[in-house]
Amino acid sequence: MQLSGADITLRCLAEEGVEYIFGYPGGAVLYIYDEIFKQDKVKHILVRHEQAAVHAADGYARSSGRPGVALVTSGPGVTNAVTGIATAYMDSIPLVIISGQVPTRAIGLDAFQEVDTVGITRPCVKHNFLVKDVAELATTIKKAFYVATSGRPGPVLVDIPKDVSAQLTEYSYPKSVTMRSYNPVTKGHAGQIKKAVQMLLEARRPMIYAGGGVVLGEASPQLTELVRLTGYPCTNTLMGLGCYPATDRQFVGMLGMHGTYEANLAMQGCDVLLAVGARFDDRVIGNPEHFYQPGRRIIHIDIDPSSISKRVKVDVPIVGNIADVVDEMLRQLRASEARPDAAALAAWWAQIEEWRKRDCLRYDRSSELIKPQSVVEALYRVTNGDAIITSDVGQHQMWAAQYYKFDKPRRWLNSGGLGTMGFGLPAAMGAQFAFRDATVACVTGEASIQMCIQELSTCKQYHLPVKIVNLNNRYLGMVRQWQELQHGNRYSESYMEALPDFVKLAEAYGHVGMRIERPADVEGALREAFALKDRTVFLDFMTDQAENVFPMVPGGKGLTEMILGSEDL
Repeated sequence: MQLSGADITLRCLAEEGVEYIFGYPGGAVLYIYDEIFKQDKVKHILVRHEQAAVHAADGYARSSGRPGVALVTSGPGVTNAVTGIATAYMDSIPLVIISGQVPTRAIGLDAFQEVDTVGITRPCVKHNFLVKDVAELATTIKKAFYVATSGRPGPVLVDIPKDVSAQLTEYSYPKSVTMRSYNPVTKGHAGQIKKAVQMLLEARRPMIYAGGGVVLGEASPQLTELVRLTGYPCTNTLMGLGCYPATDRQFVGMLGMHGTYEANLAMQGCDVLLAVGARFDDRVIGNPEHFYQPGRRIIHIDIDPSSISKRVKVDVPIVGNIADVVDEMLRQLRASEARPDAAALAAWWAQIEEWRKRDCLRYDRSSELIKPQSVVEALYRVTNGDAIITSDVGQHQMWAAQYYKFDKPRRWLNSGGLGTMGFGLPAAMGAQFAFRDATVACVTGEASIQMCIQELSTCKQYHLPVKIVNLNNRYLGMVRQWQELQHGNRYSESYMEALPDFVKLAEAYGHVGMRIERPADVEGALREAFALKDRTVFLDFMTDQAENVFPMVPGGKGLTEMILGSEDL
């Protein structure tokens, strides 16, 4: 049967079980959009900007564990999408992005709406393809999904020239594909696992450090069992929040630049460190030279061999699927006659409890101004800790990470690696499509929300009951904080002098808007908003302009050089 390239594209997506495409039409993809019109297996979601299309696909993928799909046109369509692609690449999110391209005969001739999509996206995709022969289209799409979802996940782009989408060929979708140059390792080395288990049992001051790879690898049950079996303390990175229950006593909080005092000092002071699905990035360990401790031994489990010993030299590297590796470690731990040194572990926990007594997340709860931390705490109470929370980037992101206790994976969606303002609202849309009955909230700031605020229109069209929690301090908050602490209070271009009336703006889009100005009204407003099960609600909380995020490890410093509050300045 002869089918057009556009028809083949839609059939391939249906074969992959794709539920939604997030996209925006344009000339180079009109044949594909025509086929979308003719079928009903794959639903298209019309966003208002291509960046939002990729963020929405990203939010869908992060929350569901299934690959997200975005569709954009050539030229400005794909360049608008690059920020979303880079966001997914930095956080290892499985996406397939289909982009239109000018006809093959016009490639390289500066045709209308032509850009070198393969060249532009090469640094921020796991892989990309330019399809010049319609006969190769189905196999290429199969490869795209295989690469995006296997090994360390990531975004894969398929660039389809307009004439290829119109040409006819016989259709056959392969059940599987192999690529000679791509064979990710999945099974951990038995000898290394045995060595790691022995090292863990010998530890006197152990620490388990878990990152986003645990979430992506669906390994939270195995990690949780390992932590509880050993009795060892556990910390999570920003991307790993929820992979171990935050309400459990063995959880010592998030670590890193804005991590807890107890997590950072335990990370620095341990004698055996088990790193699981984390990459020792600069926001986690600070200065690598400061992080180095003689005599400390490090075990590192990761699906990606290039992440091991990239920033910190490790003693026992284990490359493989995290769930499988930890399963084998659990088997060996149960079978072993050796047990951790109970006295040493008790002494180590006593030290951690002393660090906990510093209460590093305290803040002024008696203020007459709304404290942003109190809004997040109220959000946690109102949602019973069971919402999907997205965030943009800035102070509000850190407060959400610090004060909302994530007990389950895939409930915390944020741009960790790239730090993309504008991510929160479209990511919340994607999560809401993945789970139509779920409670979804976007924690944002008045600067970030304006980056993709046009997606309020998408929320209206598709009746998405997303709740937007805007911590409005009338500043580029994190920029202002750094200017205060490191640039002599010179607030260069960080004050937002012409903000819209967000209540009226929300209402103009057909939503509910609320402005909250008194601490006593915070929880009541949230309860009222979440009671509106079928409406998008924009909650504009007028928060303390001077509030800073603490604890804080200044740039270039080590984990023990923390500023716990304004009293340390």
